[in-house]
Formats: sequence, C-alpha cells, structure tokens
Amino acid sequence: MQTQLCTFCLKSGMLCSKCQQKVKSGTVSSNYIEVAKKLLEYEGQNQFLQTVNLENVIDAGSFLVLVVGRGDSGKFAINQKVTRDLGDAFNRRVLVLETGVNDRKFLEDLFSSQQIVTINIIWLPDGSTETRVVLKGRGAKRLSKKRIQALVEVAKKVRNMDLRVEYTY
Repeated sequence: MQTQLCTFCLKSGMLCSKCQQKVKSGTVSSNYIEVAKKLLEYEGQNQFLQTVNLENVIDAGSFLVLVVGRGDSGKFAINQKVTRDLGDAFNRRVLVLETGVNDRKFLEDLFSSQQIVTINIIWLPDGSTETRVVLKGRGAKRLSKKRIQALVEVAKKVRNMDLRVEYTY
C-alpha cells in the first residue's frame, strides 16, 4: 500500500524526521496514521491493498472518509470486508472516495446508494456557487435528514463543495 508516510514508520510506530515533519505541518493527521496502520495489518489477508494509494483520511461527523487514488475505490467495492472491519474498529461508517475525479463521479460515489437524477450549479448573488443534487425519491430508499447533513459535511470537507440535496416526487 502506498501512503504519505514510510511503511517502516507505520509498522514500528517511530516516525523518521521526514514523516515527523509531515505530521507537524498538518499534511498527515492522527486519523491518517491510525487508518494506515490498520490497512497495513489487513494487507496480508487482502492482496488488493498492496496496489492501493491512500491519499488522505478525513473525519466528517459520523463518517470516516478514505480518499484514495484514482481507480482504487472500485477495489474496496469488490471486497467490502475491509471497509466493514475498518468501520467496526473506528465505530464509524467508512466512505471510500477517489481523488482527481470530476464532480459528477464524486457525487455518484458520495450518494452511491441513491440514483442521481440531475446535478445543477447555482450561482448565488454574492458570487459563490452551490451544487444542487436531485435524487430519485421513490420507495423506502430515501436517506434520513441526519445522513444527508453528514454527506453534505463530507462534500464540504473533501471538495469544498456546498450541496443542496433534493428528491423528486
């Protein structure tokens, strides 16, 4: 697995000067270190983790967001045992999002259990923008307001994107 820290530093728990500098500067958070250690433990049982690039780990409310390299989120989707075990270890829901993708792909990954009908960008009078996401609203698959708020917070922290989520009727 490729991380921002040395594999030796993660396994030993002692950080070299280069890795310590990344921690002091805020490039790497304590959550990143803990998640990277857990993923290194799982790497022996799950071969797909050897090719995964872990970019960042963000704590957003009730979610633990793993930002991985382009094309790596599909590897986690195939073997969901790793995300389930990681969620159990940290007592949070785990979201795996890719870096370097366009807004539509990011939103599809964010609302993976929902069908997106349309995505609009709304230009506000103060010059800022807001992204409006319309989800298909039939059946019992609607997300709770609390869950939607958590996902909006994730979008704000990961991509600095203001979201407005609506359902069709």
